[in-house]
Amino acid sequence: MCAAREGRWCRRQRALLWCVLVSAWEAAWGQLRYSVPEELPKGSFVGDVAEELALEPAALGGRGARVVSQGRTQYFALHASSGHLVTAERIDREQLCRLQEKCVLRCELIVEGEMKVYAIEVEITDINDNAPTFRESQMELRISEMRSVGSRFILTEANDPDVGVNSLQSYALSGDEHFSLSVQAGADGEKRPELVLAKALDREEAAFHELLLRASDGGDPSRTGTARIRVAVLDANDNAPAFSQAVYTVRVPEDVPVGSTLLSVTATDPDEGTNGDVKYSMGKVTNVATQFFHLEIGMGAIRLVRNLDFEEGDSYELEIQARDGGDLFDTAKVSISVTDVNDNAPEIWVRSALSEISEDAAPGTVVALLHVQDRDSGANGEVRCSLGESVPFRLERALDDYYSVVTARELDRERASEYNVTVRAADGGSPALRSGAVLALRVLDVNDNAPVFAEARYSARLSENNAEGALVLTVRAWDADWGPNARVRYGLREGRLRGAPLSSYVSVQAETGALYALRSFDYEEVREVELWVRAEDGGSPPLSSNVSVRLLIADENDNAPQVLYPPAAAAAPGAGAGAGAWSWAGVELAPRSAEPGALVAKVVAVDADAGQNAWLSYELAKATEPGLFRVGLQSGEVRTARSPLARDAARHSLVVVVKDRGRPALSATATLTVVLAESVAELLSELGSAAAPAEPALGLTRWLVLAVAAVSCLLVASLLLLLALRLRRRRLSRPAAAPSAGGAWRGVPASHFVGIDGVRAFLRSYSHDVSLTADSRKSQPRCAGGSCCDTLPARPPPDEAAPPRGEDAAAHRAAEPDALTQAQPNPDWRFSQTQRPGTSGSQNGEEGGAWPNNQFDTEMLQAMILASANEAADVNATLGGGTGTMGLSARYGPQFTLQHVPDYRQNVYIPGSTATLSNAAGKRDAKPSGGNKKKSGKKEKK
Repeated sequence: MCAAREGRWCRRQRALLWCVLVSAWEAAWGQLRYSVPEELPKGSFVGDVAEELALEPAALGGRGARVVSQGRTQYFALHASSGHLVTAERIDREQLCRLQEKCVLRCELIVEGEMKVYAIEVEITDINDNAPTFRESQMELRISEMRSVGSRFILTEANDPDVGVNSLQSYALSGDEHFSLSVQAGADGEKRPELVLAKALDREEAAFHELLLRASDGGDPSRTGTARIRVAVLDANDNAPAFSQAVYTVRVPEDVPVGSTLLSVTATDPDEGTNGDVKYSMGKVTNVATQFFHLEIGMGAIRLVRNLDFEEGDSYELEIQARDGGDLFDTAKVSISVTDVNDNAPEIWVRSALSEISEDAAPGTVVALLHVQDRDSGANGEVRCSLGESVPFRLERALDDYYSVVTARELDRERASEYNVTVRAADGGSPALRSGAVLALRVLDVNDNAPVFAEARYSARLSENNAEGALVLTVRAWDADWGPNARVRYGLREGRLRGAPLSSYVSVQAETGALYALRSFDYEEVREVELWVRAEDGGSPPLSSNVSVRLLIADENDNAPQVLYPPAAAAAPGAGAGAGAWSWAGVELAPRSAEPGALVAKVVAVDADAGQNAWLSYELAKATEPGLFRVGLQSGEVRTARSPLARDAARHSLVVVVKDRGRPALSATATLTVVLAESVAELLSELGSAAAPAEPALGLTRWLVLAVAAVSCLLVASLLLLLALRLRRRRLSRPAAAPSAGGAWRGVPASHFVGIDGVRAFLRSYSHDVSLTADSRKSQPRCAGGSCCDTLPARPPPDEAAPPRGEDAAAHRAAEPDALTQAQPNPDWRFSQTQRPGTSGSQNGEEGGAWPNNQFDTEMLQAMILASANEAADVNATLGGGTGTMGLSARYGPQFTLQHVPDYRQNVYIPGSTATLSNAAGKRDAKPSGGNKKKSGKKEKK
């Protein structure tokens, strides 16, 4: 006996130990289980969550712990101060778990501070709160008096929604000795009451019998329910109805329309009359089934009267009775199975979510906790979750139907400052149902972007002599960050300019980036300033960037031209001004035989400015003899405008104004003294008499001008008269002067003609012998014997060689005694500037020469070509180093040498030819013009 007791005690200890181990295992894995009876009042204790999870109650409240249920009704809540799980609503087990023996409610405990979730299962135990009830409180049976003793009649069963011992346990019958009660146990364990005929009936003895049927459950205290049975005794009926099958089975989808006929049962009775008239009725059926189905009594059709819902009930069982007029009956069972239809979209609940996140959050940071559920079953309840495209987040499964939304990569607020993350859920139905939820998340800024300037390099122009504090330019930088991280301040990097700090020249405004000049700039001292501007944001730590700024100083016309040559005149040492002292500065020599356009001197000036402020132009402001000299507008070269005349004074004073092109223009003056002389000795004698008074010469000059004017008028009248006579004579002799085709010109070679403007002109030239006096001021022209001969030689016969040219022509003429010898042309015979061809007739592009356009000009052109070489020799021999007085100035001018100005002798042209002076000695050979196809022979000076 003791051994048996010790064995039971050991088994109890083992069972208790196993329970403790199971509880500890479930708590370790986040699964909490409790059990409470139904019908507890609101706020009743369920379990100590804080103790089982080893959490402090105060910590639970600070971490935002709460309990959520899967359904729409929250049956449990968490007591924040104590950490106890309590009931939030009254719980009726029969309402929640109508067809289930074990009722378990599930909920979750969510700790937001730790982003953790714990599953909780609460089993609802049954209490005896329901008494057994019959669907009909009064039942009526019709039994033939012919039924034998022992016949059984099925009674309506009582219904008790409680389970276990609280459910229906027994039946009891009272009221009459003719009947007894038999309780049968079905295959599903249910008790079915049957009325047993214990004593034969006699309608004549008693037509009705009253019975009382009592049903009792096993609760403490026990609850009972009663139903009254009235038995009517009938005449004999020996055939009962019979169903075509004992069990009817049908499967219908949950979306079948209301009013549809699900199936029809059929029972037959071979009796006739009322004994064969079969009517149908429901036997054992629950109250829920009567809400969905209706049985037609006469037809046996079962119709749907309410929409089915697979989630509320997936199967129903009905018991159908077929009873004839003699109260004989048969029973059949109808099983209705409801198939699931995908009529529920997935549901998404956001259990916990962040509204802000820093852009430097590490990948994998949890931003939301989601619960996804679909009330459908099978494939229709399988849910697939996904996130929207192009978002830096991903989904991770946390627990069963829980998902975590975590960051997939680093965030960048500059690319996206806010995210509306759409979570999509789709089930596995066909067609699939979908739902979604939107998570709004704002990204907080971090100082991860340095300021960026609008331009890679800044450049500005500032005029010199600017005012102090003048605005130069404004630099602008933007920062992609936000708030204080995007606030930009500007500064100047230190540097030095001309030995002084750069900050003493310019400054930058810290808020606007405006660059100001602190002092006035001088273009001649500083032409360009290179500096760096720094932009720094307000982050911690701050980020910065630099940009190069180039400041170009623009020139202004603040410097007047400076004349380098001629230098300013100064009195000779030891001589007083009143004594007529003379300086050699600015004295130029020009021969009286100079051709128009001959270079006399060149004014050289410079300007310290730049650009057009340094572009200089030269003008002749004052001259002793107007019209004798001219000045090149761009070159500053002083040239003869015409040939000097005998009446022209020997000494001339020229005032040249040099102007720049600034606004306003600045100018300077240069004074030149030009002496008309043929030699240095004559120049010295002229300068020696420069101090003599010139008042008597003024009157003589006036009379000479009047005399020249009178002679000119007479000359013009004579020329007009001569021209009129010549025209009259040509008009009278024109008919007889026209030569025939075989006339006087037949023997002249075709090469002696040249076509000018469509006129065939015969080329003839004139040769002269010139005799010069010792002082080279007078000349005597003399025509040679052959002065009217042909200029061009006759064309040689075909078998003879062409006459030689160039230097071989002189030897050829010396070998032939009969050859024509041309005399030198008269140097006093001059042509106007417009009659000179080629570059010798143009002076640096300022005046242009014109080619001859008639026969007379053609003859003069040939004579000019013949005289060009000899004139060049005369000029070189006379000047001894080049036209003008540059040689003299280089030799006698103490204030000026050739190194002060560029060598401009290449621009000096030999009058009457295309040759230029290339060195001090000069070259004897002049290069012919490109427009003249003939070369003149060498001449000997007489």
